Amino acid sequence: MKATQLFKSFFDSEKAGGLVLLICTVVSLIISNSAFSRAYLSMWHFEIGSHSAEHWINDGLMAIFFLLIGLELEREVYIGELSKIRDAILPISGALGGMLIPALFYFAFNFGTKTQHGIGIPMATDIAFAIGILSLLGNKVPVSLKVFLTALAVIDDLGAIVLIAVFYTKTIYFINLIISLSIFGILLVMNKLKVKILLPYLIGGVFMWYFMLNSGVHATITGVLLAFAIPFGDGSSKTVSYQLQHYLHKPVAFIIIPLFALSNTAIVIGKDLIHTISENYSLGIIFGLVLGKPIGIVTFSYLAVITKLTTLPEELNWKKIIGVGLLGGIGFTMSIFVTLLAFDDNEIINNSKFMILIASLISGVIGFIWLYKILSHEKNIEKD
Repeated sequence: MKATQLFKSFFDSEKAGGLVLLICTVVSLIISNSAFSRAYLSMWHFEIGSHSAEHWINDGLMAIFFLLIGLELEREVYIGELSKIRDAILPISGALGGMLIPALFYFAFNFGTKTQHGIGIPMATDIAFAIGILSLLGNKVPVSLKVFLTALAVIDDLGAIVLIAVFYTKTIYFINLIISLSIFGILLVMNKLKVKILLPYLIGGVFMWYFMLNSGVHATITGVLLAFAIPFGDGSSKTVSYQLQHYLHKPVAFIIIPLFALSNTAIVIGKDLIHTISENYSLGIIFGLVLGKPIGIVTFSYLAVITKLTTLPEELNWKKIIGVGLLGGIGFTMSIFVTLLAFDDNEIINNSKFMILIASLISGVIGFIWLYKILSHEKNIEKD
């Protein structure tokens, strides 16, 4: 399996971005629980225009993150791992299981409670962190494993996006929504007419984002819609889709996601940790990510293979798929994002974020150790 240059670039940016993300998270947690806590927390609620700095990051800058995710998904659909149905079934099946089983874990702990609305929290995988952990294994990692994890995480994010649009939209202002979707329609017509200049699409995207923001549907959805309106062409380095994706890598990895991490991991750790961890929503998040993710990813991937809907790539085996499943439990960005939409209670939001960090840490450490042993063992066999 050959990795395209753009995929390598995407992987490298996410790899480095994952390490930056880890540093930002640790720094944010330390400051939030220091003598500077009050000033640090209030900084993110500083009003810029009619919204807080945190709101601009979550609803504005994150739309650019979703634009990059959309462009990567588009590339996978047209010429990547999702371009051939038989090849696409493996990561699609894994992603589906990785969404459904964690949701069932969460639902089992929270059915009938006021926190059952958080069912979407353990359903997504954080691309940057997961690939960041994978990158620590160096050249032991086969390309097929990197591609499978990336494709699975991208599909995972798409599922989270659909979840946000359908289940986490409280009130819809249809006039604004219709205007936003009409602009999207115009951009699609431009695409069909083979308008290949990027600027009109970006201007249209800004207006589409503004009306989506005021429609009640989460504005970040605009990023994905815009990605599919931008002409893909033949996918070569000369196309506007390729060039935009290339330009967005570093700003997203080194500015947008770190800002998201800094603002959303400003978490004050309570003194009664035992009580916090024993809450229904805490148990749902931890069990959903740490156990639900690997069980769902491995089980659904296995079912797809034994029913002969797809086959395992040559370099992959079930031990490596288990490793990917464990890394899939790193929720972070999307899990925190869904938390902000699912709950109104600040204490529950704060505690849920902390549980996401704990679950992601456990998943990352176990996944790294598992893959390190598996891949090291394979390298030793090759030498012998």
